[in-house]
Amino acid sequence: MSRFAPIQHPQPQNNAVISDTYSLGFSDPTDSYALHSKKGLDVAMIERISAEKDEPAWMLATRLEAYKTFLAKPHHVWLPGTHVLNFEDISYYLKPVNTRPQSWDDVPAYIKNTFDRIGVPQAERDHLAGLTAQYESEKIYGSIKKIWADKGVIFLSMDEGLKQYPDLVQEYFGKVIPTGDNKFSALNTACWSGGSFVYVPKGVHIDLPLQTYFRINAQNAGQFERTLIIADEGSQVTYAEGCSSPSYSTASLHAAVVEIFVKKGARVQYITVQNWYKDVYNLVTKRAWVEEEGHMEWLDCNLGSKLTVKYPSFILAGKGARGETMSIAVASGDQHQDTGSKAIHLAPYTSSTIISKSICKGGGRTTYRGMVNIGPNAHGSKNKVVCDALIFDPESRSDTYPTERVFTNDVSLEHEATVSRIGEDQLFYLISRGLTEEEAGKMIVRGFAEPLVKKLPMEFAVEMNRLIDLEMEGSVG
Repeated sequence: MSRFAPIQHPQPQNNAVISDTYSLGFSDPTDSYALHSKKGLDVAMIERISAEKDEPAWMLATRLEAYKTFLAKPHHVWLPGTHVLNFEDISYYLKPVNTRPQSWDDVPAYIKNTFDRIGVPQAERDHLAGLTAQYESEKIYGSIKKIWADKGVIFLSMDEGLKQYPDLVQEYFGKVIPTGDNKFSALNTACWSGGSFVYVPKGVHIDLPLQTYFRINAQNAGQFERTLIIADEGSQVTYAEGCSSPSYSTASLHAAVVEIFVKKGARVQYITVQNWYKDVYNLVTKRAWVEEEGHMEWLDCNLGSKLTVKYPSFILAGKGARGETMSIAVASGDQHQDTGSKAIHLAPYTSSTIISKSICKGGGRTTYRGMVNIGPNAHGSKNKVVCDALIFDPESRSDTYPTERVFTNDVSLEHEATVSRIGEDQLFYLISRGLTEEEAGKMIVRGFAEPLVKKLPMEFAVEMNRLIDLEMEGSVG
């Protein structure tokens, strides 16, 4: 999560600047890093990353082919913002330490202090079945509780997963998100580092979340984690990710890829609480393959960043498979949250639900961009899409771009959308009951977000409400 314990507002270091409401904007010195790559990406840098990780030949070949694809792929012409990215001004690989710490006590003091301030170790003790913490390009700490390790659950960084289970990684890597899916998935495949590798054996139900926390620290940094989750038949797992970055005035790039395989009768819940500072371009590709009677659920909370482009999706490949996406996006100032979901129905009697909520204020922009595709063999399938937007002022903007394709009869397809503002009668009623105008506005916004927040585990829901309150400060009145 972005925070689990109270945080003191630290003094800025280096070129970081602390915003009024963003309490995670502190930074650490970078002069002690084991490797801080030059800016820009080329074949030599990709070969260096692969050599540092001592990867098999097939992975280096995959990286180099992906780099060619990245160079050839154009920007999304329909999406304003990505074309201004200067790829030559990004450092693509930052390695804080030469050897991976074996325990929390081995983590360098300055990194340990950063994660302590964020609250990551306390979260592991109180709420999690396992935790990994990534700092820049590398996992810096990881653990899983013995009860789950004894049941065969694997929870490693992606780098460790490739070393210890190369055949399993090769079997699934790039199979649901191919290299050429889009420009930024190709970039990730070329220079990925870190992320999570999760395998849950048949029939194992993990009753506490696994979590990874991602921290960018340096200026003009790129973070390109790769996550692969395999939930075997009849298993269940909740995976959560949180993120933060310093308050810099220059751009950083986060371009992750997440691939999930939900086997027959399995269930995966994937929670994201994104809390980047407003200088980060967050360009992420996430997709799940769901087999017979499997269930995939995305809970996606998008705050912070300069630009977010993210459409968590699922391919319902087996009879009776189900997929759900519930997302919320908050944008202010010159932020643009371009979010949504994709539901691809391949098999009969599949069902999907997409609920998207957005809040824009102070000139911010939110966009719902989604796709529902019901294939010729997906008879008896159902889909429902709900898009709700809350706009605070005339300077802000909200757009909805739905795409629906149906190639068979005997299906149910619903789409509804609402756009609203906070009403004066609502504010008056709450103020008459003793709330200030700002408190009343925050309560209304929390009620707007409640359908998603109530599905989060308790500690995540508390954190999400706190972040929404911070975003709303000064927005009403």
